[in-house]
Amino acid sequence: MKPQDPRQMPSSPDADVYRALLSDLSEAIAPLQALHQQAVETLEPIVQEIIESRNRDARLIEHNLDYLLDHACIPQGLAVFKSLCRYYWQLNPHATASYIFAYREMWDADEQEIRDAEHVASNPDSESAASSEVHAKTRRRKAGKKSP
Repeated sequence: MKPQDPRQMPSSPDADVYRALLSDLSEAIAPLQALHQQAVETLEPIVQEIIESRNRDARLIEHNLDYLLDHACIPQGLAVFKSLCRYYWQLNPHATASYIFAYREMWDADEQEIRDAEHVASNPDSESAASSEVHAKTRRRKAGKKSP
């Protein structure tokens, strides 16, 4: 079910409160989005230089992956993060995999949980171990614990 576009919602006291909240949140998030964009624009030429020069300095690469991980929540940040991961994979697949897992845990976990929940909803007889594990992971994440 898609959320309704706030401009198409019927006018009611609740709808007006929702629109105001959405507007306030958009205004509050705008500076953060701008900071993410600025950071990615700063890191992108560094990443391009690492790749073009075939730099093998693991410390430099991982340092930039650490920064990019923080900004992979925007499409351009994710694209730069992926390009550096693809390059680093050839040098150190184990370390690269840990960055990929960190990305998934940090930015992609909710989407995976949604897909798992949709799968369970569309297959009611498969509620067993798979959905129990999804719920356990969610509880651990919300409690601040790592998944096994």
